[in-house]
Amino acid sequence: MSATLGAHRDILDKKAFAHVATVGADGRPQVTPVWVEYDGLHVVFNTAEGRVKTRNLQRDARVAIAVQDPDNPYRYVQVRGRVAEITPQGADAHIDKMAKKYLGQDRYPGRKPGEVRVIVKVEPDRVQTMG
Repeated sequence: MSATLGAHRDILDKKAFAHVATVGADGRPQVTPVWVEYDGLHVVFNTAEGRVKTRNLQRDARVAIAVQDPDNPYRYVQVRGRVAEITPQGADAHIDKMAKKYLGQDRYPGRKPGEVRVIVKVEPDRVQTMG
């Protein structure tokens, strides 16, 4: 089942930070802030191989993402779904695109030597909104 963001889709086009919740190996939740966008089908974010959220999502594809409207803190969207894809293909260009959106910089300044970036695509199953 796929859900849509409806009238709250615009939040993901803004410079709004998302909080991604994954399930740890011990079953406890883990939450991380990320830069996010929507490609019309998936909520998309970028991370690096070896990070806790990446390991959690490779083991358990369930994820929840909450994004608050930076222009109205009482308006938000929560997406629950599953990871449809984790891929390094295009991830370096994608993190630069996100750096432009969030930092106004052409290149992501946080690159670390040898780091492998990945794109995570989440297919929404349920969408909850407020405001």
